[in-house]
Amino acid sequence: MTLPDSGPEEYRQPAQERVSQRPAGALQPHTAGVVRNGCPAPSQEGSGGGCLSSLQRIQPQATSPDTWDLKHLVVDEDHELIYCYVPKVACTNWKRVMMVLTGRGKYSDPMEIPSNEAHVPSNLKTLNQYSIAEINHRLKNYLKFLFVREPFERLVSAYRNKFTLKYNSSFHKRFGTRIVRRYRKNATQDALLSGADVKFKEFAEYLVDPATQRDGPLNEHWQTVYQLCHPCHIHYDLVGKYETLEEDANYLLRLVGVGDSLRFPSYAKSTRTTDVMTAQFFSNISSQQQAQLYQLYKLDFLMFNYSTPSYLRLD
Repeated sequence: MTLPDSGPEEYRQPAQERVSQRPAGALQPHTAGVVRNGCPAPSQEGSGGGCLSSLQRIQPQATSPDTWDLKHLVVDEDHELIYCYVPKVACTNWKRVMMVLTGRGKYSDPMEIPSNEAHVPSNLKTLNQYSIAEINHRLKNYLKFLFVREPFERLVSAYRNKFTLKYNSSFHKRFGTRIVRRYRKNATQDALLSGADVKFKEFAEYLVDPATQRDGPLNEHWQTVYQLCHPCHIHYDLVGKYETLEEDANYLLRLVGVGDSLRFPSYAKSTRTTDVMTAQFFSNISSQQQAQLYQLYKLDFLMFNYSTPSYLRLD
């Protein structure tokens, strides 16, 4: 793979050669086998066999991109990049960075871009907007990357953001009212109407309920990375981790040839969901729910080399 001729010579090397030059501790190449080893066998993929329980059977996926959901893959034509964004894994800042990269001088500082503007769909081009031939060309030739996070930390982060903050009334109405109606006995009329006080136990019950699976794909904020980014179909060149976000992100920007002019925004949120906080939330749900949630997110644990949490009760 080559990058645009306008870049330095070292950034026009084939993708795998550039990836092999990463410093210790930087992003992990997809080719290390970690992701592939976590994928279901081809005959089982999408059918619930192998790594998946019957609880969370997924819709069969075709092996050609025309039927994949590619709306999470952001394309940067100038630098020949494809970024799969995963909500609750610094995707707002990554979208800001992609807007700088694709803005052709319109933006220079990612943090000058309001967070709500970063999420306007028309501000970034996604892979599903191309023809099949164009999609295949980009998947074959562009540098593809994504960032992942410990699955349960990401899940708790999504719960805290969407169900415990007053300003997220749209999520309260859309999902909270449904969750309260289904899983809370003797719910008050106010709770049924507002959906603003969903408990984590109720959220967990909603996620593992087979009825939820039948309703259609999960919301992107708690959907698995496996379903959002299709790592068993798409060969990602680099997989960064939220746990080493700035180091990995800035390495990638240097790899692309923009490291001198663009830095990934520093991330020092005091409200960040931690492993300790995640363990506290999981202590409030039953061992059965814990086991069911682990089955739901098991592929994300396996594919991205995350250990089973020590606090998890799987008996």
